Formats: sequence, structure tokens, C-alpha cells
Amino acid sequence: MTSPQHILEHVFGYADFRGPQRQVIDTLMAGSDALVLMPTGGGKSLCYQIPALARPGCGVVISPLIALMQDQVEALQAAGVRAAFLNSSLPFHEARDIESALLAGDLDLLYLAPERLLQPRTLELLGQATLSLFAIDEAHCVSQWGHDFRADYLYLNCLHERFPAIPRIALTATADGRTRGEIARRLDLESAEHFVSSFDRPNIQYRIAQKNNPRRQLLQFLKDEQQGNAGIVYCLSRSKVESTADWLCQQGFKALPYHAGLPAEVRADHQRRFLREDGVIVVATIAFGMGIDKPDVRFVAHLDLPKSVEAYYQETGRAGRDGEPSTALLLYGLEDVVKLGQMAAMSEGSEEHKRAERNRLNAMLGLCEITSCRRRALLRYFAEELGEDCGNCDTCLEPPQTWDGTQAAAKLLSCVYRTGQRFGAAHVIDVLRGSENEKVRKFNHDQVSTYGIGKELSANEWRGVVRQLVVRDYLEVEGEFQGLRLTQACRPLLRGEESIQLRKLPAQTRGAGAEPRRGAPPAEILPADEPLWEALRACRKRIADEQGVPPYVVFHDATLRGMVAARPQTPDQLLAVSGVGDSKLERFGEDFLGVLREFDTAING
Repeated sequence: MTSPQHILEHVFGYADFRGPQRQVIDTLMAGSDALVLMPTGGGKSLCYQIPALARPGCGVVISPLIALMQDQVEALQAAGVRAAFLNSSLPFHEARDIESALLAGDLDLLYLAPERLLQPRTLELLGQATLSLFAIDEAHCVSQWGHDFRADYLYLNCLHERFPAIPRIALTATADGRTRGEIARRLDLESAEHFVSSFDRPNIQYRIAQKNNPRRQLLQFLKDEQQGNAGIVYCLSRSKVESTADWLCQQGFKALPYHAGLPAEVRADHQRRFLREDGVIVVATIAFGMGIDKPDVRFVAHLDLPKSVEAYYQETGRAGRDGEPSTALLLYGLEDVVKLGQMAAMSEGSEEHKRAERNRLNAMLGLCEITSCRRRALLRYFAEELGEDCGNCDTCLEPPQTWDGTQAAAKLLSCVYRTGQRFGAAHVIDVLRGSENEKVRKFNHDQVSTYGIGKELSANEWRGVVRQLVVRDYLEVEGEFQGLRLTQACRPLLRGEESIQLRKLPAQTRGAGAEPRRGAPPAEILPADEPLWEALRACRKRIADEQGVPPYVVFHDATLRGMVAARPQTPDQLLAVSGVGDSKLERFGEDFLGVLREFDTAING
């Protein structure tokens, strides 16, 4: 057996463990089980990869996506680890060779989908092999309360029953208390040691704005701040994914659609291009991104409201895995609230499940509408308190203004009542603003007492009032035509017994505070060092293309920055750079040392 510290240094090229990694690894080394909650980019993979290498036998990793398995196996192989995956993408003879290698003790890590693992033949195969551990990745998939439920995960408790002596570790980047409890219960991990890291990702700037021509808002964000950067744009529907990707291409961006309705080979190609090419934007449903290891995703933009804070946190966490400044932009509107509310109501789940989904949606809406620090509210959802405001969200950088909306709210609620509590927001606003359109005249709503009493506000401002009253439960949206109805909660407001402060719409749509980033080198790279930085990136890209892997599988940006700072000239000096292990030194060292020596010669003669 090799020590975990030795493996960390010589295989993965890092000097020190981060956070609770060492404690998790020690737990598995002792043969005990663990449940790990650690944010995206926090180093979850090392928690099972290192003990799998340090303990006798092969570690079995249950992973939900074929593309994710391939990505992780490529990175491990580049580090000199004997890793493989078994899934439906492999031809029969390759699968047979991998099975033989497992039985011969020639594998360190084997990745399987839950469907493959649960096949009797696979369980029999594993029963004949020497196994070091089981790692259940993306463990939130086991929970019906989570956001990526996968029914096959429900049967993974069989591992505890069939292999009681093999330690198990379940890992996820996000789970509230209820989801965490269900993970532990369904996987028989209630007696396991639980490790919960801080959920804070301080390098991500959270910005949330109301929709006001969302395509224009997105275009302004991309052109002002994200030129040349890789990112993900999330949409709720497949049709919106495709139309948004087409539109971004027309605007000059390299954008690719990704959703479950596309052919598997198209999805695989688009994911490969996102991982290996610079500046690619993927427009996707939530089917894209789970476990994606690409470290330099500079932004995640939501053009529709996520259905829960968990989903939002998980999806935004795909930005900035390298620790560099990144942005999470969310644009939302009343139509999102209506659509997600209808989806929750039409769910085939129990009444308890529907109620929980609605509560989760309300928590997400609350995060959108707050006027205080968004990061504090986000962390509080996961039972974590931030000692002070973060200074890196829109409400901190540009505190929102509020106004006394009591009179406006009363006008709107009265108009909803006078028009029969069955019309949508657009029609009610037309009546308030005194529109003379055909629909208003058809229903004689130009004759009601509230006709024209709201001309002091624009239609967009009235939409903001409607949305905030829906969020605060003064109004509800019902029926096929999304009609507005009063709730019991609005009575004190209508009687003049209470007042209400509403959030002002921002004067500009850009959101607050971030300086534009146009794909420039990281701040640590001085102008004089940019030629070396670009030469090292070019060297990495050439090697990656030759190997058929994403550039970050060769070295992360942080490792290249370490080379720029240290200017190593010998193999031993290069090995001292964080992220350079023995295998990568042997395979890639001379190429990078050649670049570094050339620049050293040019400077020093």
C-alpha cells in the first residue's frame, strides 16, 4: 500500500489536502462508510480516487452519465492511473478486455452506470474481483426531493447487502437537509460519517434580474463581459434551447444546443467540443453539465427560473471550478413562475411531493426577490451562515431601491377583482393603463371603476408589481389561461391595514458591479508574461489534440500560471509546480520545459 499523501503528491501533483479531504480518505482507509457534501470544484473526486489507489483492489465508481465517465477516465489515465469504464458505448471485445483486467487485478478504478452495475452479470463479476471501495457519485440522484432524480439509484442499497465488507462513499455537490436524509436512508448510510463542507463559492458573482427583453439582456452580458469565454446558457424547453443556440450563432458566438431529444452522437459531439475547444457556449436543458470537469467555465446564465434553490446552486456551480472570477446570471419573469407552478401541480407525485415542490419554488422566488445579500440567503438555505455580506453579488454591489407600493398594489388587486379574477396579467395591466384595445372593449372593461387608474406606471413596472404580489402570495395564478385571483392574504392590504415595500426595477439591465472581462489573461499574468502564457497554452493545446483529450486533462490553467511564476528549467523544478505529478512529468514535461527554456534563453541570452 502507498500512503494517501504520497499518491496526492506523485500521482495528482498537489502538496496539501483541502478542507475535509484527508478526514474522508482516512475514514475509507479504515474501512468505514462516508457521505460527503462538497461544492463543485471542492475536490470530491480525490476523496475516493486516492483511497481506491491506496487500498488493495479496484475502486468501483457509480456515475450517471457516459460522457462524464469518459471525461474522468481520460483525466485519470493522463495522471498514470489504471482507469476504465464499462458502458454501452464500448464494443464487446473492449468490454471483455476490461472485465479481464478487473479480474486480473490490473485496474485501479472502474466506472459504471447504475443500470450496468445492477445487472446480475455485473454483480457476479464484481463478486469475483478484489474491490477497494464503492463510490456513488452525484448521489442526489437517489432522492425524489432532489433535482436530478434517477430511479436506478434507488436500488444501490444492494451494495451494502452483497458487499458488506467493502467501504462505500456517496458524494454530491448539493443537498438540503431533506435530500441528505433521503440519500442516507436509501443507500443505508445512516450510520456513515457525514462530511459537509462550506457551500460558499466566493469566486462566483450571483446576479439576478427581471426579464426585460431577455435576448437583449443576454447579448449585452456576453458582449460586455464574456467575449471569447466558455459558458453555459440554461433554458427550460428543448425548443427554446435550439432557437437560442441558433440566435447566438447569428450574433457571432460559437453556440451549440444540448438536450435529451438530440441524437446521442450529436450530444456527445457537442459535449466534446465544449470540453476541448475554446470559447464554446452550450445552450442546454438541465440534462447538460452534471459532473462536467471543465475548470474554465466563466459564466452560467439562466434564461428561465430554476425550479429550486438546489437546482440553481448545482447549475451555477458549473462555473469557475478553477477558482477564477465567474458569473452566474439569472433572468426570470412571471411566466416562469406560472409555468413551474403548473408543472408542480401536474406532477404524478403524492400531495406531499407537490407541496414540497411548491415550497422549493417559493424558496427560489424568495432568493430572486430579496433586497439583501444573495449569497447569505443562498447559504442559509443549506443551513450555513455567512458572517457578513459577501460584497460579490448584485444586491451587495448595487443595493436595490424600494418604494412604497401600497397604493399601486391596492389598485392592481382591485382591478383583478373588478375584471372577474379570471384574466391574465397582461389584460389587467391594459385595463389599469386605460388601453383601448379590442379585448378591453369586448369585455366592457373600459367601464369598470379601475379603468385607467394606473397610467402613472409603465406596463413593465406593473408587471413587476404583479410578479412581487404573486411571490408574496397576495395573488395566485390559476387555470389554462393563467388568470389572476386574489388570496386571503390580500385582505389587510385592501382594507388599508398594512403597507408594502416593493423592489424598484433597475434603471439598467446589466446587473451590478462586475468589470467587463473580454477573455483577457488572468490578473496574475503580467503583460510582460503574456507571450509565455500564450506559448504554454499553445503547447498544451497541441498535446491535447494529439492525445484526443480536453486541454485541462493535460494541465489546468492554475498549473500553467505556476509555470509562468516559477519558470522551472529542470524536471525536478517542474515537479514542484502544483498539478504536476510523476506521470505527467514523464509524458509532457520535456515539451513544457522546452517552451520555458526557450523563453529563459530569449530573456537572459
